[in-house]
Amino acid sequence: MAIDTTSMKGADGLALAAEITGEPGAIPVLLAHGGGQTRRAWKRVTSDLADAGFCAIAFDMRGHGDSAWSDAGAYDIRDFAADLVALASQMERKPALVGASLGGLAGLVAEGDLAQGTFASLTLVDIAPRVEPDGVMRVVGFMEQHVETGFSSPDEAADFIARYMPHRGKRGAGAGLRHYLRQKDDGRFYWHWDPAFIRNIMAAKRSNPENQEHQFQELSRAAASLTLPLHLIRGAASDLVSEEAVAHLRQVAPHAEYTDIADATHMVVGDANDAFSSAILGFLNRHHGPTGSGQ
Repeated sequence: MAIDTTSMKGADGLALAAEITGEPGAIPVLLAHGGGQTRRAWKRVTSDLADAGFCAIAFDMRGHGDSAWSDAGAYDIRDFAADLVALASQMERKPALVGASLGGLAGLVAEGDLAQGTFASLTLVDIAPRVEPDGVMRVVGFMEQHVETGFSSPDEAADFIARYMPHRGKRGAGAGLRHYLRQKDDGRFYWHWDPAFIRNIMAAKRSNPENQEHQFQELSRAAASLTLPLHLIRGAASDLVSEEAVAHLRQVAPHAEYTDIADATHMVVGDANDAFSSAILGFLNRHHGPTGSGQ
């Protein structure tokens, strides 16, 4: 299987680390991870996509993983969305976009607001225009903790993650976790993303409590303008995307397809990779496979 690690350019020339799996001439599938993650979140998915005949492009979003940090602290959803548009413009064919959480929100804005017609399809992974505020705060609260102090060791980070995701149990501080941490000169281990990313989110919430409702409205308008094939994959145990949120998306975008994955939380891909891959491949093959009608 062909795997190529490369660097691509974001909207403002920011270098974005990417990994391409599959044959270059195959239908491209662009994979945008969630906040605080890296392209490694898609590791098994990229193999499944390549085996099915697609070309998977998983990249580290700005300020995350091996991608460059924004000196200006440009981490608004529209900044991430502009990166998606820039990446798609560098491809010979329209890519199908798969976005988890933050990546999905960026996809909504990119296709529904910034540049309609950029993508061949859009898959939202446990994200929708309207999400549960308590679930959002749980995620950003997890990310905000230790952002300044870091961890004494990868084992301490593994304990912290296990408390956040008790349904998975502690997985230990293996090589995979080390990709999410950077050891600084003080000897401590810090998350592999720009602290300005989460600081900006928290500052916006504290300065304007109504900002989230305004964002919900903007995302709903973006979703209502979508005409491309649309797919929502939800974790049945998600604390972000409720059944009401699903109903809202299907009201503003009636053509949206929907898959509910049992026993999965907001971290759908990590919780139920096989079921996720099955769902995404079913959708992609219907619209972009040999019998599909897509690009």
